[in-house]
Amino acid sequence: MSTTSVRRHGDVAVLWLCREAKRNAIDDATILRIGEFFAAPPAWVKAVVLAAEGDHFSAGLDLSELTGRRTEEALEHSLMWHRVFQIIDAGNVPVVAALKGAVIGGGLELAATAHIRVAEPTAFYALPEGQRGLFVGGGGSVRIPRLIGAHRMADMMLTGRVYDAEEGQAIGLSNYLVDEGDGLTRALELAERIAANAPLTNFAVLQALPRIAEAAPAGGLLMESLMAAVAAGSDEAKGRMREFLEHRAAKVAR
Repeated sequence: MSTTSVRRHGDVAVLWLCREAKRNAIDDATILRIGEFFAAPPAWVKAVVLAAEGDHFSAGLDLSELTGRRTEEALEHSLMWHRVFQIIDAGNVPVVAALKGAVIGGGLELAATAHIRVAEPTAFYALPEGQRGLFVGGGGSVRIPRLIGAHRMADMMLTGRVYDAEEGQAIGLSNYLVDEGDGLTRALELAERIAANAPLTNFAVLQALPRIAEAAPAGGLLMESLMAAVAAGSDEAKGRMREFLEHRAAKVAR
């Protein structure tokens, strides 16, 4: 039985985790299927929603995948996760994650690769690796501190602290907190809005913005100017600006 599935909603692909009986714990087959999809998404895909069957987004790494492995095998296993998650994080397709129930360990590491996270009130976040004699291996030590700070991540790993949905929203684990049952709907709405953007703008946000944020100020400002000039010079940008100036495009409103 497949551990993932893909369903089309216009220009948006919804990539489902399909291990409901295991609270969508992530095994090697799931990682490899996620990697295959993001390495070569269908040509029609302009945005992706990460979703999960059942009541939980993901309870993390399927620990049976590590049982009996030697150190070098565990190292390669971690590097495999890194390769796949880097394709998501640093790819050209915007990703929105719809979170509910357990978002734990490797599940939180997967959620952290998404560019936007929508959480339902049932969502809760934990990094129990410290209590299991482990350390995060799916890129969490790089991505999660960018969201909440290294000190909060250390607290989660050292003490087993669990954040509920409201607490997770307050510290930055999610971008949106919606009513129960509305997570996928809101994630799709956001993904559809993103898919309607000019492709070059989405490219700039995914590729240039993270590099600008990590650059020294002078280099970041130069990169911003170059990217702004490239985007503004495109035919699509000129057409969209013309529509706005001719009052044929909606204005920003609350």
